[in-house]
Amino acid sequence: MVRLDKWLQVARVFKTRSQATRACGLGRVRVGGAVAKAHRKVSVDDRIEVRRKGRTRVLRVKEIQSRPVPKAQARTLYEDLSVERVRNPADPFGGMPPPARTFKGRPTKRDRRRIDRWRRDSNS
Repeated sequence: MVRLDKWLQVARVFKTRSQATRACGLGRVRVGGAVAKAHRKVSVDDRIEVRRKGRTRVLRVKEIQSRPVPKAQARTLYEDLSVERVRNPADPFGGMPPPARTFKGRPTKRDRRRIDRWRRDSNS
């Protein structure tokens, strides 16, 4: 048996144990459908739901490990049961709005002339 936050870090769901502990404290981690605290013990066949970046990952614990393992081996510690979002190939941004144009500071003299020309043409 190992702590939930420790297992989440070993399984590389979170990069650090501190991040895993914080997610548990904020109620973003559920075990068996109930909000779980970081000190909860994890056992084989537990179902863990992790809400992160607008996405929920559902994991079933296959193996308990308390020490950090290589990335390839970390994937064998759980079975990913989450449903992948289907991307529309016609939508280049994957359902997200297109990035906004970023402006750096005030308009230059050249930009100002373009803006004035645009305003003049649109009012006519």
